[in-house]
Amino acid sequence: MLTHPTHEALRTLKLDGMAEVFAELLARDGSRQMDPVEWIGLMLDRESAARDSRRFQTRLAAAKLRESSACMEDVDYRAARKLDRALFQSLQDGAWISRHRSILITGPCGVGKSWLACALGHEACRQGKVTLYFRMPRLFSELATARGDGSFERIFRKIVRADVVILDDWGPEQMTASQRRDLMEIVDDRYGRKATIVTSQLPVEKWYDIIGDPTFADAILDRLVHHAHRIALDGPSMRKNPRPEIVGDTNEAEQ
Repeated sequence: MLTHPTHEALRTLKLDGMAEVFAELLARDGSRQMDPVEWIGLMLDRESAARDSRRFQTRLAAAKLRESSACMEDVDYRAARKLDRALFQSLQDGAWISRHRSILITGPCGVGKSWLACALGHEACRQGKVTLYFRMPRLFSELATARGDGSFERIFRKIVRADVVILDDWGPEQMTASQRRDLMEIVDDRYGRKATIVTSQLPVEKWYDIIGDPTFADAILDRLVHHAHRIALDGPSMRKNPRPEIVGDTNEAEQ
């Protein structure tokens, strides 16, 4: 084990990336003849990469994506589900996030809606964006509980401030009055400021009926649909013939 004082000092200062490169350079033949500035450059590059990786892993863990391993590089464009490849790949640059746009992913059960949403969330985390994932039924349950225990404002601020929020599995049950109100508050506070992804088995045209109240429906959908990227999937369930992007997923709520 390397016990060089500089190596130990780097470890003590939690500069683990720099410490790794320092150890590698000491063990490499001819490295002592390298320019010291080159040593420093290599060490700084590794440390920067290590810190970026740690920050990414922290954001990914905080996002609580249902499919944490889903990523844009693994999207299966061969599946018969009418996924617009050009549109979906264009979302990888994250411009939709900086422009505070919505992405609405619809389609029947099993065509990979949740997986695709999580792939977009994974990419957002990679690009340094604070991302949160919620299944809609669970979100409404958490907010209802939070109203009772006094934590509603804290949770609400967390949702509103996130760069990207994924609202997965909207419908088919009609919303209650409190659910309409909570969704309206979230959508209104995020509109024009943050980016949102919504997935649903129902086409966007049916969302009006799910919201139930015409006034709330007009207000919510106006904010969600305006300037949204719409991805309408169709085809047989991919669970019948699992592909890499959804292998191991047996929960029928996944879209």
